[in-house]
Amino acid sequence: MYDYKTILDYVKEEDVKFIRLAFVDVFGKQKNVSIMPHELERAFKYGISIDSQAIEGFKNGYKSDLFLFPNPDTIVILPWRPREGRVIRMFCDIKYPDGTDFICDTRKLLIHAIEDANKLGIQFNFGSEIEFYLFKADEDGESTGIPYDKAGYMDIAPDDKGENIRREICLMLEEMDILPSGSHHEEGPGQNEIAFRYSEPLNAADMATTFKTVVKMASLRNGLVASFNPKPIECAPGNGYHINFSINGGNLDHAIEGVLRHIKEITAFLNISNESYDRLGKMMAPKYISWSKENRSELIRIPAASDSFVRAELRSPDPLINPYLAFTLIIYAALDGIQNQMPLRAPVDMDLFHADEEVLNKLDKLPINLSEAKEIASESEFVKKHLPKEILESYL
Repeated sequence: MYDYKTILDYVKEEDVKFIRLAFVDVFGKQKNVSIMPHELERAFKYGISIDSQAIEGFKNGYKSDLFLFPNPDTIVILPWRPREGRVIRMFCDIKYPDGTDFICDTRKLLIHAIEDANKLGIQFNFGSEIEFYLFKADEDGESTGIPYDKAGYMDIAPDDKGENIRREICLMLEEMDILPSGSHHEEGPGQNEIAFRYSEPLNAADMATTFKTVVKMASLRNGLVASFNPKPIECAPGNGYHINFSINGGNLDHAIEGVLRHIKEITAFLNISNESYDRLGKMMAPKYISWSKENRSELIRIPAASDSFVRAELRSPDPLINPYLAFTLIIYAALDGIQNQMPLRAPVDMDLFHADEEVLNKLDKLPINLSEAKEIASESEFVKKHLPKEILESYL
């Protein structure tokens, strides 16, 4: 826990020359404004002004000024920048000129969800497993669409050419006090996965946001292009973002049922592109609303683990999501299940990718496309209760 005076001292002592004030738009894309050290005290006390009109989902009527207030607890050094004249980054709270919270600050939405859970004596932890493809770049640094290698699931070098890139990514993350739990080559050609140990929701969302930037920077430094698109190669596995969640102070079965009950309503925020729905139902990506233990064909699976590591894994989201918004909705869906003591439906203990039609026809399905997902979300009282209408308008 740092206060702003500690940060001011650190900047002077460690030769910091630039401070990046970071935030995300409503779709989770990271943005920043860079300031010099002499502006940092003003940033902490009064905020740094930005133009909301130019940011996706931030339009604020005819008034365009918003202010960024850096959070000192989120300070990290950017390891790909020079050691002399260092660059640091802090995530920010976004506020209106009168000092009130900006309604489309999704990081603040997650903070409120965490507080609501804590009032009920419930604490959540989240872990991320994020997949991405590596493609060769052309002379302009753009993707050629040619995978970096032809390796398969958990292959090793020399077939797995991504080994050194993943190593570089993991070492960069460690320098930023982000600890990956494991990495490996995924099923698709040039496809990789890096996973993180669970942590409290806000930190987990910050890590996921930072991770995508680090992957893109490491790829660029190696003459490659990283893709987090849900289906970058038509006939290959898509990129998933498997979200693991566990709870203290509540019943995990009830929480899982709450997520299953609301999953169709929140899919538009977990799968936000048309391409997202090309992935679902194919090559280990779920299509049906069901759960089971250790079964990767289900929407939610309970991985094999000892008691202290028991968790639920939601397998439908993809890496284009805004993790702050996704975690917020998952928390509220889980809380609904816990508070109303929703009994967990029976597991579907079979491989749904090879099940017969008689079984599949009895199961409810995820939305088949973005239009259907948006329509369901637009009619959802649950979604309207937990998301501001300004965010709904951006998505729907």
